[in-house]
This record gives sequence, structure tokens and C-alpha cells, in this order.
Amino acid sequence: MILQRPFGRTGHSSAVTLFGAAAFGRVTQAEADRVMALMLEYGVNHIDTAASYGEAEVRLAPWLEKYRDRFFLATKTGERSYDKAKAEIQRSLERMRVDNVDLIQLHNLGHPDEWDTALGENGALEAAKEARDQGLVRHIGVTGHGLKIAAFHYRSLQAFDFDSILLPWNIQMKQNRQYVQDFERVVGLARERGIAVQTIKSLSRGPWGTTPKNRSTWYQPLEDQGDIDRAVHWILAQGDLFLNTTGDIHLLPKVLDAASRFDGSGPRDEEMEAMVAEQRMTPLFA
Repeated sequence: MILQRPFGRTGHSSAVTLFGAAAFGRVTQAEADRVMALMLEYGVNHIDTAASYGEAEVRLAPWLEKYRDRFFLATKTGERSYDKAKAEIQRSLERMRVDNVDLIQLHNLGHPDEWDTALGENGALEAAKEARDQGLVRHIGVTGHGLKIAAFHYRSLQAFDFDSILLPWNIQMKQNRQYVQDFERVVGLARERGIAVQTIKSLSRGPWGTTPKNRSTWYQPLEDQGDIDRAVHWILAQGDLFLNTTGDIHLLPKVLDAASRFDGSGPRDEEMEAMVAEQRMTPLFA
């Protein structure tokens, strides 16, 4: 079984590895069924999906009909206006065949113009707050990618008291001085407020480049079990962080296996940096 820890101030104890349902974007229902059975076997009780993840919400629906009470359910809207976000939230509920979700997240909010629209009058945040008032969602979060997202999340937390943030974090990103400064600042604020911090791209080896793409992830992932162990344990050893699993269902068993063997300690940065050199890992974001 995989360790659980409090998911911020939500009152829910989530498995430290959250199921990133982006992996369900282009799979069959039979493939999704096998993965969900594995999730239950490992005690993963938190699903993170999005309206834009292909058929992911549809693939989850049969399992949510049976096991809704076993999962903290999070989805995302990428819309920025009130009307479109409201419609997308309702569509997600219908596609997953649920009456409510535990967390709605403003998806990839890291562009100044989009930020102004989403958090402004008649923006997506108003739709999310209305859905919360109506009991359709319980909590509101914000997510993003790239080197500027930690700074954007800090700005977002000044404008609204979000319940969770999601952003990339791995050893390559820790070698970027500016990102580290922004990451530590926003995570520090999140910890002060009891805001859950979710991390993504833990398994990133770098961009695909000229390497033949043989995985469904948009980045080239680590694949050796030992390397995955190090990447997963490095994240989980950093106090209260959560790790969203990779977007490839064939790598999921290795991630879950690594998480199930986490004993509270992780590799030192020096060991991780040696892996970077050995595997020729490169930054995903430039």
C-alpha cells in the first residue's frame, strides 16, 4: 500500500502518488479498467483528470459509479470566461456521471492575458466559486506548466485563496536558480496557508528531440526501475509534496511500485545529479 498524507486543508488524506488521469486520454475502456483495478490494489484514492484529457473523464465514469466514495476526485477547466467555464464544469460532471467533484482547478493558468480574464469579472474563477456555492465542487485549485508558473501561482495566491496548486518539480528544475527561488517562495506560502502542493514531470528525462517516441508522454520519461525509484522517492521525501503519476499507463506500475516502497527517505541531490549525468537528462522547459 502507498503512504497517505493530508491533502492540504481539505480534510482528505490522499495517497502520496495521485493518479494523473492524463494517461487515459487515448486508451480503451479495457485498458483503463486494468489500471483502475491496480490503483485500488495499491490504495491510490485520489484521481486528477481534466476536461481536455481526451476520453479520460469518460473512461473513469464506470469506476466512479461503483467507487465514488473511495476517491478524492479532481478535474480541471481550461476555459477562462465565466460562461464557458461553467459549461465545461457541467460537462465534466456529466461525462464522469457524478453529482460533484472534490476539486475543480483552473488549468494551466500561466499567461498574463488569460490570468486577467480568468480571475477578473465574469471569469472562470467566478464560475468555480458559484459551482462551489451550489455544492457541485468542494475546493478550488490552480495548475500550470513551464518555468514561470511558480511565480504565476504566487500571484494567483495573492488574488484568491486557492486550496491547491500544481506545478512541475524535478532535479533538473532544481538546477534552475530562478525557478528554485520562485518554487520555494510559492511552496512556502502554500505551507503557511495549508494549501496542497502537487508536482508533475517527476519522471521527465527531457524533450523527445530526435529520439523515436515510444511513450504517450509528451516528454521522454525515465524507464529503468532504479531511476524511477530515485525520482519518485526524491519528490516524496520533501515533506508534504504530492506526485502526480506519469501519463503513460505502461510506466504506471513502476511508479506505483516505487511509491509503495517509499520509507520516508530519499536520495541526496548529489545522487540525483549523478543520475542526470549518467542518463544525459536535460531540462524539459527552456
